[in-house]
Amino acid sequence: MELETQELETITTIVPMLAKTHAASAEVRRLTDARKKAILDRLAEVLLENKAQIILENQKDLSRMSPEDPKYDRLTLTEKRIADLASSLNDVADLPDPTGQILLEKSLENGLSIRKIAVPLGVVGVIYESRPNVTIDVTSLCIRSGNAVVLRGGSDAYETNICLIGLIHKVLKEFDINTDAITLLPVNREFVKELLTATRYVDVIIPRGSESLIEFVRKNSLVPTIETGAGVCHTYVETTANLENARNIVVNAKVSRPSVCNSLDTVVVDRAIAAQFLPMLKEDFLKYNVEVFADETAFEILSSVNYPYLQQADEADFGREFLDFKCSVKIVEGFDEALKHIGKYSSRHSEAIISENTEYCLIFQQEIDAAAVYANASTRFTDGGAFGLGAEIGISTQKLHARGPFALEKLVTEKWIVTGEGQVRW
Repeated sequence: MELETQELETITTIVPMLAKTHAASAEVRRLTDARKKAILDRLAEVLLENKAQIILENQKDLSRMSPEDPKYDRLTLTEKRIADLASSLNDVADLPDPTGQILLEKSLENGLSIRKIAVPLGVVGVIYESRPNVTIDVTSLCIRSGNAVVLRGGSDAYETNICLIGLIHKVLKEFDINTDAITLLPVNREFVKELLTATRYVDVIIPRGSESLIEFVRKNSLVPTIETGAGVCHTYVETTANLENARNIVVNAKVSRPSVCNSLDTVVVDRAIAAQFLPMLKEDFLKYNVEVFADETAFEILSSVNYPYLQQADEADFGREFLDFKCSVKIVEGFDEALKHIGKYSSRHSEAIISENTEYCLIFQQEIDAAAVYANASTRFTDGGAFGLGAEIGISTQKLHARGPFALEKLVTEKWIVTGEGQVRW
């Protein structure tokens, strides 16, 4: 482990590393379905066998960060989270191999036989910040889909990522597979642009993290990118909503894990029920010291019930991803104004309506432009594991290639296989 750390610290260019990963991708591409499954199941065992070491290395990273930092929770690995990672590895192993599937097959009048098949992307580059679980999630999905991967984690999770990559390489060696197939890059910022311009060695770049990271990749990458965007998530409580259900959903979406991208950022409430509904949040929000940035009407309502963690919202508090025990509240005059507000401030990640009006629910799900749109459920379900996809690389908020949980079935592209008997075309 120390040797790998020293090597990463003395590298002056990552081009040789990228070239080795590109060369190793052919080896991963040739892995059989059974062998890929066996690798992931073995990695799950190794994670559980080494959970004490993983937690020890994770504590080194955590010691450099304030527990008050919203990223602290995302950086933390516990025994339960490691067990969940191991379970996710088993889940991905059990998923159907997405490669080799015949997507189209036909014979032409000229005798040519044509097949379109699913094949691995090749080398997947992932840039992420303080979430070491991404190291395992991405590795599992890429191995299962026959891809090599280049990982560039953040400095916050440096020790944890070194440990996890060491365990991954241990398993690859057990299966006599070139460890260059899974590469962890140094955290030096100057190497990011080198990765983003490595069109000869990397087939796709996937940024996962803050809006500033995604914007930087969008502006500087020559390699094709798939964005996993920031989540500015709204929950709209419509006049006909079952208010007890609405309370449970809003509280869950905000407090269950506020540091993740599918957590609630803005509560949108119809004026007709605002005075009845907003006080219902007080008791649960107090348990977590949720700071509320309220528009004028919501501020008056929450002030009247003496809610202590209350600020008057300004424009910047709408369309803001809080990633903390904070949210904004917007009062609207009805369904149409709610649609307009969400349409203006949405990051197109996950949006929800709480309503007993079936027609409104249907219109909301049709009209709201987001990767996942909910009726009467928490936005916290937007997740590869929760959707039965095993794991995810991130939540894509763009519309080309992948949208929503970016999981196994999207880590492939297409290849046309054409077989003839001497045909030519003039």
